[in-house]
Parts: sequence; C-alpha cells; structure tokens
Amino acid sequence: MDFRGALERKLGLTSVNYKYNLSKDQLFHEAIENDRGRRRVDGPDTEQKAFPTKLGVDGPLVFYTDPTCTGRPVNDTFAVAWPEIESDVWWKDNMKPFDPDKYEGLLKRVVQHVNDRGGHLYVQDVYAGADPSYSVPYRFVGEYATHAMFAHNMFPKQVEGIENVEEKRWTMLNVQSFRCDPERDGSLSDRAAIMDFRNKLCLVLGRADYCGLVKKTIFTVMNYLLPNLGHLSMHCSGNIGGRDDTAILFGLSGTGKTTLSADPNRRLIGDDEAGWTESGISNFEDGCYAKLIDLNKEAEPIIAAALSMKGTIIENVPPLPGKAIEETDPQELDLSDASITENTRFAYPLTCNPNVAAGARGDHPETIVLLTADAFGVLPPLSILDGKEVMYHFVQGFTAKLAGTEVGVTEPQAAFSACYGGPFMAHKPSVYANLLREKMDQHKARCVLLNTGWSGGPAGSADRISIKNTRALLDAALNGDLHGDDVEYDMHPVFNLRIPRSCSDVDPAILNPRHMWKNKDAYDAAADKLRGMFRTNFEKQGFGDFGIDAVV
Repeated sequence: MDFRGALERKLGLTSVNYKYNLSKDQLFHEAIENDRGRRRVDGPDTEQKAFPTKLGVDGPLVFYTDPTCTGRPVNDTFAVAWPEIESDVWWKDNMKPFDPDKYEGLLKRVVQHVNDRGGHLYVQDVYAGADPSYSVPYRFVGEYATHAMFAHNMFPKQVEGIENVEEKRWTMLNVQSFRCDPERDGSLSDRAAIMDFRNKLCLVLGRADYCGLVKKTIFTVMNYLLPNLGHLSMHCSGNIGGRDDTAILFGLSGTGKTTLSADPNRRLIGDDEAGWTESGISNFEDGCYAKLIDLNKEAEPIIAAALSMKGTIIENVPPLPGKAIEETDPQELDLSDASITENTRFAYPLTCNPNVAAGARGDHPETIVLLTADAFGVLPPLSILDGKEVMYHFVQGFTAKLAGTEVGVTEPQAAFSACYGGPFMAHKPSVYANLLREKMDQHKARCVLLNTGWSGGPAGSADRISIKNTRALLDAALNGDLHGDDVEYDMHPVFNLRIPRSCSDVDPAILNPRHMWKNKDAYDAAADKLRGMFRTNFEKQGFGDFGIDAVV
C-alpha cells in the first residue's frame, strides 16, 4: 500500500508533502536547514535546532531540545482509556488515562492543524524488534528531520518474515508546532505524548522534542503488546559468551547495565530493550542511546570513538564557551557540562560496537542478573536468588544513589522502579514478573542479585565495590560457579539473601557486607532502615495484591 494513501486513510492527512525514507546524509542536511524551534526558555520558536560539527556530514549531528523537555515528559504521558484496554493497563502518574471523547476531538484538531499548515513531514519506516514473531512495523511521521534520523539510528530497517505488515503497523505522529489547550483538549499542559492502542497510533504534541520519546513511546507499546502474545518484554541488556551462553542484565541508570554488557569476551545483543520469546532473546533496537554526562573516554572507548562517527546524534551537549559548534571537533566537547541538562545523550548505531551478535539475537538465557547500586552499603556484592526472590526483587527494581543536589549532602536516596523500567511498563508488574518466573523455570535459568554499589559504609564514607571484583563475581555467575551443590552460603540476617562464602579471584572478606563495616551496630541499623524502605515501597505499590510474595 502506498504510504501516502495509508496516512490519508489512517489520519486524514491530505495537504502535506512527505520526505520519505531519506538517507542519514539527507536527513543530516535537512535537520540543519529546516529543524526550527525553541532552544531557550525566553527564545523564539524559529531558532536553529540542529548543527554540524567541524567534521560536517562526516561527523555527528548536534541537536538541542526545548529547554523544558530535556527528558521524557512523564507528567504529560497518557494512553487513551478505551473500554477494551482500560482494565489491562497499569495506570500511574507517568501513564495516565486520557478520555476517549477528548482524544478524538484532539486528534481531529491536530490533523486539521497539519493540513492547514501544509509544508512537509518526514516519514521513516522502521521496525521495533528483531524477531519477526513480534516485530512491529513502526512508521515515524514528524516535523523534525532529527527525529527521523534518530529513528533510522535506533531501529531495524528491515525484518524478514513478518506477516500482515500493514495490519500490524504502528504510526507516530510527532507535531511540535501544535499547542494543546488543557481545558479544550483534556491534556495537563500545552504538550502531550499519547498512546492509542485501538488505532495503533502514538501522538506526540507540543514542546516535546526530546529524542528519547521516539524510542520510549514505542517501547511502552511493546511492553503492552508482547505479554499478550506470551512473550516477555524487558528493560535489560544482553550478551552471549564463548559457549553460546546468553545472559541478560536488568538494571536502572548507574548500575552498570550498559558497561557490564559491553564485555570484549562476549557478543552484544543490545544494551537497553529486548524481548524473550520461545526462540530466545532479541533486541528491540538497532542502536544505542547512551548518557554522555561525565563520560570516561578511557573506560568507555566505544562511545568515545562513536562521538566522531558519521550519522550519529549528540543531544544537548553545550557548545564550548566562545566557540561555535560548527567549528568544534566532537572530541573537544565538554562532556561534564550539565548547564543544559544532566541528561545529555548520544544516539548511534549498534554496529558502532565491535562485537555484536548476529541479528542481535541469542538463545534462552542461562543467567539472569538483577543489578543494583546500593549507596547505603548494606546489600551483599552478590546474592543467589530463587524464583520467589527473583519476582520480589524484580518488581521492586531497587537502586540507591547519592542525592547530589547540594554540596555536602551525602545521605543516600532509595530509588524503586518496578521491573527496572516502571514508567514504561504498560501492564501491572505481576504480568512481567510471572512471565519471567515461568521462562526461568522452563529454561532452568539461574539468577543473581549483583550489587555494584558501596561496601564498608554508605557512599561518602566508604569506597564503591571495585569494577575488578564486580567483573569477577559476574564472570563466576555467568560460568555457573556459584550455583553448584557444593557451594557454601551464608544467609543475610535481615534480607534473607544467600551469600556465597567464596568466589574465585575475589577476597572472601568482601562477600558479607556486615564484615566490611567497622561499626557493626551502625551496619545493623542501616540494614534495618533499608529493609523498612523495601517494605514501605512493597506496601505502597500493592505488590502483595498482585500475587508477589513479601520475601523481605
């Protein structure tokens, strides 16, 4: 079917010119010439948004979002509350129900706005998911060439073996020039990101030009669709070892999900989003969207090298003082400059990694790793989990980090995000937890809780667990060395976790966290305090009502 006819039938777009499936070189030039909007709170909507560096088209594109949208606008994210899906969706602050009548009126006004405005829209046809058993044809339609280029970077361009492509196709209509009216449209502000599960449509409106919306919106859709097919959608990284042994790593930002999956001895499946079907693990994406703030180029050489690569996108990294971005080599950029946002980002193709698994797919995982970075210094560096414990820690999705908002503040803050991606989980957490448990049991996967945080005290008064020890513990877990019948364990007295007494290449003294604290009473108090946080979150989220056992 001709895409123009499809868009006219689906949306009613009749007075628009399209720039369809342009190459990344073409989109690079289009973005610089045509992407216009606000870059400063008090600035006009006519400012240039996208820029070349000194490398020109042979280097990255630098893009600046609206200053009020340097991350996903969680308060303005909705799904249309159609009757057939209303009871299935996990409604929460970052996924609110949108009134169907209000939505239908809003959609008509958006289409009329686009038709009246004329001009052109960029269309990029890609796929979400590398496995044809669930892969969703995904059509981006929007006003910014940068967003089309981002879709080109981040998603597979072709997936063979999909039946009924047009019937399965989802469309994103991204209209930055439309301003919502809350009283008229039912939004909460002048912008909105709305998922319409009945009509397979994602609507992004207003000052919502953060590139991550092009990715995370369809990820949320996939999190709704896959469980309905019996598949597990996951916010995780994955890789494959020399024995063709697959592993997946769940974790929130700062826990090591990307770093630990980038192992030179293992082939990378992906670093952020994946599906687990009856044929194994597969990446949703064909690219990476990495944080850049304070990037250590020596520790992350792949990302550092990709900064200068052709066809990539750098987002919200400020120009150097007194130097135009067009005259700047990408390697000169100050990656510690958070004056625009701490959420500076970088989108690059998966092929920038030197060791990618064929087809970004792997067999069923032998090992599942739940990552946390405990800044309280309480949790063991590694714990062995059984099925009930996996479900509990999976739905809790715990990590903890320093507050970091004021000089001298070192009190850790707990962060809980269900299934290690709560905002993007469209179903209730138990749906994903039950699928994880079923697939673990079916394929006899082992699971560990790996703590990459602090030991011997809280952050600010103790050291973080060394990457050397973390790597050694992870390697032992991936090899199955910590799950044998002859492995001896201690039980954590507060969290009921099994702690191995020894591990190859690791000082056994560090394995039990209480032993690392000089003041044992202070450790016990910290452990009791953290257990209280776990219990409070468990009750607050109602996980017990979802059938999850309270193992802590």
